[in-house]
Amino acid sequence: MSKTISLLGSTGSIGRQTLEVARELGLRVAALTANQSVDLLEQQAREFLPGLVVLGDMASAMDLAGRLKGLPIRVAYGMEGLIEAASLPEADTVVTAVVGMVGLRPTLAAIEKGKRIALANKETLVCAGELVMAAADRCGAEIVPVDSEHSAIFQCLQGCRDRGEVRKLILTCSGGPFYGKTFEELEGMTREKALRHPNWSMGAKITVDCATLMNKGLEFIEAMRLYRVTPDQIQVVIHRQSIVHSLVEYRDGAVLAQLGTPDMRLPIRYALTWPHRTQSPAEPLDLLNCPPLTFAPPDLAAFPSLGLAMDCARTGGTSCAILNGANEAAVGLFLEGKIGFNQIPRLVKSALDRLEVKWNPELADILEADQASRRVVLEESK
Repeated sequence: MSKTISLLGSTGSIGRQTLEVARELGLRVAALTANQSVDLLEQQAREFLPGLVVLGDMASAMDLAGRLKGLPIRVAYGMEGLIEAASLPEADTVVTAVVGMVGLRPTLAAIEKGKRIALANKETLVCAGELVMAAADRCGAEIVPVDSEHSAIFQCLQGCRDRGEVRKLILTCSGGPFYGKTFEELEGMTREKALRHPNWSMGAKITVDCATLMNKGLEFIEAMRLYRVTPDQIQVVIHRQSIVHSLVEYRDGAVLAQLGTPDMRLPIRYALTWPHRTQSPAEPLDLLNCPPLTFAPPDLAAFPSLGLAMDCARTGGTSCAILNGANEAAVGLFLEGKIGFNQIPRLVKSALDRLEVKWNPELADILEADQASRRVVLEESK
């Protein structure tokens, strides 16, 4: 069970809920990091008194340092600051709640120190899963997923002595705000509509990924890496109610599922307390009052992002880094109002078509593929 955490991305949705759980559990916080949310980070720092806080740029860091003057808190900034926060000797667990490729290098740094990784940054495993898992094996680092779907699978595998007994991992997907629409109907969907997720309250980028189903595609790749299964052993099903968070099918035909209310504090708590479970103030699932549970196949014609991700899972190499970088860039442009909703998968496909895939990539190859894909998206969006 965790005693002291470093929290990367403390001002986002997962970060804020992680601090709620840390407060309930009485955990010490060694470091907090954010991009530019100076006001909220100041509030968090004053409550939890971490030894280190990190911001994305020097100007924000200097502003915060002035506000925290007199407190025993050091302020740093940039990637070096993130890596330091992930490597602090006093932290036994690093919660990676930052969004995007920025989480890769700090996560690898934490793994090299043998930390427990409470992983909420899916891009780390999507882009560099083989490197990350090999490093975790070498350094004895535990990777415990925070995403509700991967936490569900993790929990359903706890009694599995032999992974050869697993036939299939079944990832559930809410379908997002545009479930049931055709690709043509999605053409004019706006930022405001894309951000209206039916079940979860999340940051803008991940919410748009849920609307395109790219989020489920990234989780497909992540599941392949985290649980060391083939793409053919992973199935995605639409489950609108977000009650069944995912399932594991075993070779004897038994299917185990993890159910719960759509509350991210539940998987966060489990990642921090595993292998134990603690009392929680969260409202338990009431089976007598929950809605009927339904399941359906995803529509890959209407939501091609999911299909692109599945293809990259089978291709391997740097294709997943290309996919992720292009998607991050395209979603950013959509949120800025510079491209339409359906241009997101179109631009991702263009990057995949244009860029050469490198096999058995090293970290430098992955970082270059990420940057190259972003350049393609920016060029083609003009």
